[in-house]
Amino acid sequence: MASGLFIGLTECELLDIKAKAVALITEGKTLMSYSDSGSSASKQFAMPPKEMLSEAMFALSRLDPATYGTRTTVISTSWSTRRD
Repeated sequence: MASGLFIGLTECELLDIKAKAVALITEGKTLMSYSDSGSSASKQFAMPPKEMLSEAMFALSRLDPATYGTRTTVISTSWSTRRD
């Protein structure tokens, strides 16, 4: 669930973050760490792409609900298995 980290950013900034998150997710591969005969490379996400996308979409929905929709939480209960 999004916590609102990106609230306050401009729409352009949020759309850039969304595009970057989608690119990272669809890329499917990311070098996290590599070492070979004395050379090494490492990369670490400040925020995982899935969380980044969720936060960007949450902020966009708060910024312009007519364009980006509103977030709703649906809770459903089934009493069909209840024992008395």
